[in-house]
Amino acid sequence: MHNMNVIVAGDSNVGYVIAEALYKEGCNVVLIDKNEDTIAKANAELDVICIKGKGHSAGVLLEAGIRDADILIAASPSDEMNMVCCLTAKKLGASYTVARIRDPEYAHELDMLKNELGIDLIINPEREIALEISRVVRFPSAVDIESFVGGRVEMVEFRVFENDPMVGVPLHKLAKTHSDILFCAVERESEIIIPNGEYMMQVGDMVFIVGEPFCVMQFFKKTGKYMQKIKNSIIIGGGKVAYYLSQVMVEMGIKVKIIEANKDRCMELNELLPKVMVINGDGTEQDLLDSENIEETGAFIALSNNDEDNAMASLYAMRCGVKTIITMLNRVSYIDILKSFGIYSSVCPMFTTANMITRYVRSVKNSKGSFVENLYKMLDGNVEVLEFTATSTTHFLDIAIMELNLRKNLLIAAIARGRKIIVPRGTDKIHEGDKIVVVAPGGKIVDLNDIFAH
Repeated sequence: MHNMNVIVAGDSNVGYVIAEALYKEGCNVVLIDKNEDTIAKANAELDVICIKGKGHSAGVLLEAGIRDADILIAASPSDEMNMVCCLTAKKLGASYTVARIRDPEYAHELDMLKNELGIDLIINPEREIALEISRVVRFPSAVDIESFVGGRVEMVEFRVFENDPMVGVPLHKLAKTHSDILFCAVERESEIIIPNGEYMMQVGDMVFIVGEPFCVMQFFKKTGKYMQKIKNSIIIGGGKVAYYLSQVMVEMGIKVKIIEANKDRCMELNELLPKVMVINGDGTEQDLLDSENIEETGAFIALSNNDEDNAMASLYAMRCGVKTIITMLNRVSYIDILKSFGIYSSVCPMFTTANMITRYVRSVKNSKGSFVENLYKMLDGNVEVLEFTATSTTHFLDIAIMELNLRKNLLIAAIARGRKIIVPRGTDKIHEGDKIVVVAPGGKIVDLNDIFAH
């Protein structure tokens, strides 16, 4: 199979992050960007071809090799430019096109846009991030929740505290008590470990478990880690993520206050979100937060466009005793800094975008086998959680898992068969039509058959 030719028509950081992710996937990448700094950085750090220019220009696209391109990704700040870019690319011969379209106004027209403009995938990172945050708000004991098999399997990340009953207990003992949960990975001091039965939890470990939502909830209740449902929330910043998230949280029965500095945007949000209280003000001002009873809020979510403001407001919320704090950050380096202060839940729009695109590129690459239906990257992409459906092309159907020669550090974390979710043991087998969730080393798995050691 040839290395895929991918053109990224980007915009500074976002274009760079997408180009980097696809370069790591082994694609031949051409990055089009009008930002000189991005071009210089990509030239210095990535083995990709860089072209300075506008991605929707036919001349620039031809120079980038659009006639031989497998995929074009349009990720400029302008939805309209991205649409034009995809339309032009399709006319010039690109096999597949992907557009970043983020304006809620277009949300109702996505099918029409796909058909009329020949866009194969539309991604809306803000909406994805809002859904990501809503999962943590729904289940506040978790640091992060990723869902698979249409929400029927969840991977939940949580932190081990000093008085947790699981500290110092070997995993095989925990697994007996919690047989419907799989302990699939542990992050300890920035290293991800796929634990075996002898592994013992330590204070500070970030643990990833997989199971059905109800079983995960029961695990948290049995281990004393369950937190009550959140009733009210404060959101700093009234951008697109805040808009999408507020809609979801209102449906969940949570009271929402948005603090937004721009008066015109406040008026707009007031009309769009009649059940949300919108306050015009600076969300980093401690007096304002105090007057809005920050210490009594269930969740504090910092979603402004400024990383520093989000970080400082989150630290103040922590000082006020807020239990669930979620911070949106564009700089990855800030995520570790906030973790060192005890704020563990953060979301990064660029990584969400890159994850969605990586998943799509792998599925295009492997259109004849079992392609990646879902993908979540842990810790710099060194470990991935992937979802597949077993098909007639899968080599190891109806063989006990313990007899399979699987890759090192790889786990089959869950099998969904019809309405049944199986936390697999050695004697379980995979049947055609099963959905499989796999935890594996980053970048190695494109097809379900790749889970074997070579």
